[in-house]
Amino acid sequence: MRIKQYRTQFIKELSPFYDAYEAESFFYLILEDKHKLRQIDLALNHELTFSESDFVVWDSLLSQLKKEIPIQYLLGKTHFYGMEFEVNENVLIPRPETEELVEWVINENSKINPAKKIKILDIGTGSGCIAISLAKNIPNAQVYAIDVSKKAIETAKKNAANNKVEVNFILQNILETEALKCNFDIIVSNPPYVRNLEKEEIKKNVLDHEPHLALFVEDNDALIFYRKIAELAQKNLLENGQLYFEINQYLGCEMKDLLEKMNFENIELRKDIYDNDRMISCKVSKAL
Repeated sequence: MRIKQYRTQFIKELSPFYDAYEAESFFYLILEDKHKLRQIDLALNHELTFSESDFVVWDSLLSQLKKEIPIQYLLGKTHFYGMEFEVNENVLIPRPETEELVEWVINENSKINPAKKIKILDIGTGSGCIAISLAKNIPNAQVYAIDVSKKAIETAKKNAANNKVEVNFILQNILETEALKCNFDIIVSNPPYVRNLEKEEIKKNVLDHEPHLALFVEDNDALIFYRKIAELAQKNLLENGQLYFEINQYLGCEMKDLLEKMNFENIELRKDIYDNDRMISCKVSKAL
């Protein structure tokens, strides 16, 4: 069968689960990953065909997509901030909103005197996407990253090696941490922040397949990670040290109030590309 014919069949079979645009994007992602062919290659050569062994691979992927397993897990990788990252069921799939958080940190810190080393800590690193992106783009940074999941740390270490950066990974439960082992210029975190009451808003492919440990918090204490990390920041951020968070879009005001009550300064709440409250930054008060 010609690839172009199979493409039509592929999109049609996925139509009960995804819109046509998303199904088509899956087709071309697989085509490039498995055959090194791009959309333009297919447009220029309508006679390209699949072999019998190709169909076995494609039909298996199609079957798994019908179960709404994320395409990134099926391919074992995704792209984030211009780099390729291995992803699996032990780590969240990095989102574009998190790229915005990374961009914010880089823009504010990449032009610091290169002779001055700065220490950065990423809490809840998952795939390592934040820590690795910062290590790659802030040359004078010494980056550390914490996660409670051993398997997530293993994945993050592979990603650091594949992207040729050095990050110090630490297996640690941040909620059980009384103090960090050293002081930092920057602490950044994208911790669990989805409340159980918001589960009905979560797509099935996320709810059924991405790690709940990295996603959800109890409704009655949705800011548990932010409060704990802010407490640690009070102890372990250097003077004028900066704290950055990705946050729940519905809790921007609550986050700002939390940081104000903890005497942080220069609090700035930012919206993401979808116009949702998504990021917040502050500085440790000199009085702390």
